[in-house]
Amino acid sequence: MADENVQSFMIGDVEVLRVVEWRAPYAPARDLVPGVGPEVWQNNRDALVPDHWEPGSDRAVVALQTWVVRSGGRTVLVDTGVGNGRERPGNALFHQRQGDFPDRLAQAGVRPQDVDVVVNTHIHGDHVGWNTHDVDGSWVPTFPNADYLLPAADDHHFGPDGGYGGGVRPDDRLIHEDSIAPVHQSGQAVLWDGEHRIDEHLTLETAPGHTPGSSVLRVASRGEQAVFAGDLLHSPVQILHPECSSCFCLDPGQAATSRRRVLERAVDEGELLIPAHFGGSGVVEVRRRGDTLAFARWAP
Repeated sequence: MADENVQSFMIGDVEVLRVVEWRAPYAPARDLVPGVGPEVWQNNRDALVPDHWEPGSDRAVVALQTWVVRSGGRTVLVDTGVGNGRERPGNALFHQRQGDFPDRLAQAGVRPQDVDVVVNTHIHGDHVGWNTHDVDGSWVPTFPNADYLLPAADDHHFGPDGGYGGGVRPDDRLIHEDSIAPVHQSGQAVLWDGEHRIDEHLTLETAPGHTPGSSVLRVASRGEQAVFAGDLLHSPVQILHPECSSCFCLDPGQAATSRRRVLERAVDEGELLIPAHFGGSGVVEVRRRGDTLAFARWAP
């Protein structure tokens, strides 16, 4: 597809379309990944600029995007972005945002009624926002025929039983009320834990740390493999330093353990790595360089 906001590729018999909601310099690089020093960004400048780092402002570049996965005759969405018209007082970029994401989905040939499964890799506002949309002042599921797969641990932590994330961030209650609770009320929520098989090609696995229920989606078809890694990584520098978690990880140590495990398997099994927020092509191959990990190449 010619539009830079909608791109497609194949993993065996599984078609993947990337639909970008927003892409821009986001936060100071060392605020986003506090453990990674300035020398790492500078030493890897050629690989990071311009898609992942803006040196002039020293800001990390990120993308908000949904991955459309067509497998076995069904349409699966992996994460649903920020959404429109949300009350997000804790995040000025997301607060009352208005964008054209539904038009971009339509350009990719995706009508809301044709979506069979929605995967929320975790329950953060930039991954669940288009779960719902406003109809006459009420939030209702955007995808009326879809099962919404929600990590049970996140649903508990960020829901009323968990005090809406323990009350640490007011936005967590708002996110649950406008993007998660309506899916429960419609009977479309499917809670899972540990591992969940979607079909012969697609499997969800828990990878906690970023949130209690953070997950990855593995794809395997005709000898080709990929892993949608969610927010295990926010920047390619975390491939070089998997011990370094983002500022958004609730349990940085556990997130680092999950990140290392997923990256090691990607190397060992030749999986394409597809994190939630990478700019550029959004897809990278990982390899070993001695005792460390490195980028092999950015996939076209």
